[in-house]
Amino acid sequence: MAPHRMLTGREVLRVVWLPGSDLLEGSCHCGATQVAEGPIEVWEWLLAHPVGHTAQAIEGAAR
Repeated sequence: MAPHRMLTGREVLRVVWLPGSDLLEGSCHCGATQVAEGPIEVWEWLLAHPVGHTAQAIEGAAR
């Protein structure tokens, strides 16, 4: 796989460092995100994120 390409799909969870900060952002395939100071918090959130969810359900829960 070329380095400029990223995996996509329902099984892909992503953690990235936010440049200029000490924060990490976890992203679910549905588009939901969570920012935390450490990798443990990000991965706990990602792994606890509901299975079978949709972006619409996440938006409704955020209200």
